[in-house]
Amino acid sequence: MLPEALLAALLAAAPPQLPRTEEGVEVKVDALHQVLTDADRNVRVPDWSVSWEDLTPRSKLRWRVEKDVLRGGRQEGVDRIRVDNGVLSFTVVPTRGMNLWEARCGDVRLGWDSPVKEVVHPSHVNLSERGGLGWLEGFGEWVNRCGLASNGSPGEDRVPSNTGAIVPVQLTLHGKVSYLPARRVEVIVRTGGGELVDIEILGVVDETMMFGTQLRLVTSIRTAAGSTSLTIHDEVQNLAATPQEFQILYHANFGTPILGDGARVVAPALRVTPRDPRAAEGDVTGWSRYGRPTPSYVEQVYFLKLAADSKGMTEVLLKSPASDRGVSVGFSTKELPYLTVWKNTGARENGYVTGIEPATNYPNNRSFERRHGRVPRLEGGASYRATVTFTVHGDAKAVADAAARVERLLEGRSTQIDPGPVPELCP
Repeated sequence: MLPEALLAALLAAAPPQLPRTEEGVEVKVDALHQVLTDADRNVRVPDWSVSWEDLTPRSKLRWRVEKDVLRGGRQEGVDRIRVDNGVLSFTVVPTRGMNLWEARCGDVRLGWDSPVKEVVHPSHVNLSERGGLGWLEGFGEWVNRCGLASNGSPGEDRVPSNTGAIVPVQLTLHGKVSYLPARRVEVIVRTGGGELVDIEILGVVDETMMFGTQLRLVTSIRTAAGSTSLTIHDEVQNLAATPQEFQILYHANFGTPILGDGARVVAPALRVTPRDPRAAEGDVTGWSRYGRPTPSYVEQVYFLKLAADSKGMTEVLLKSPASDRGVSVGFSTKELPYLTVWKNTGARENGYVTGIEPATNYPNNRSFERRHGRVPRLEGGASYRATVTFTVHGDAKAVADAAARVERLLEGRSTQIDPGPVPELCP
């Protein structure tokens, strides 16, 4: 994450332009900072791009960052930023909470085939639809953030009102942040030693109201030229002077070609708990294995407690049926102590997908999570940081190396697999 002083300076800076190159004279440009959206200054740049050809010295890899606006259907007016680091490409959607729509690395795609084919504009999504399930009307991303005030199942919670009375509120599925547009968006490109050092997309998203939630997400999405990894650095800030609860869950979704009959999650699981009787059906020890697309399949969800290294870092691997492709999700159990695995291997037309979901909580209704001590609280003006790294593995050796790293985290310990839901974890 950027130091706070530097971030403040960037937020205050005017958008610089690339220097002009006089004919026959090369102007050295080893860093670029471009503001694309700034609500405070009424700025929105609809179309913009920068590439390896624009900065000198030039990188050997042909990287590119491009901003445009989607047109047609329910995606009309959605801002999109496409990043290609020369090896890994991915798409950020500022209009949708700085979520990541998809990524590609060689022949490996990170994402899935949702029944929702467009990057739906938030104006077409009613979160209260179908008893609080309206979040699903636009669900198609590779990585959704769920929060900030709440995530998990819809339903009633009780909170203090502006009068101090405790009143009922209806929470919707996975909160609001995925459908809130960023108020500030920037691109920073840094070079060094003749090679591109990194590409960074910065965003600020506010979830605020009078007499209610006053939370801000400051995010940095970062990759290096030629890397097969990208990292999300997030900071959730309490803008109020008084304490507030918050929750954040990273709903990372994967379909083919990684997901398939025989694909498997490799996780350093100390404990695995089926969320409900459906998840407990059959052989629960098979929780980590996936089958072929099955039209009659009903989702199964498992709650995991993970082992980590001495610094609290852990890693979860999803590997393809042939173990020749995969993706790792790395994070700190000190920041994101709970992991959910969502298995939804229904028909392809209905959405054949699995979710690997590190979070501050399990995705139960906030009222249940609060009773069991899994709703964090920020003091007035305080912040909470979380970092998640995604790494693509494009061959059998890389997958095997990742699996070995994950298995070492257990250090010979066994995994407790609960035969059914347990009261403190499952409503």
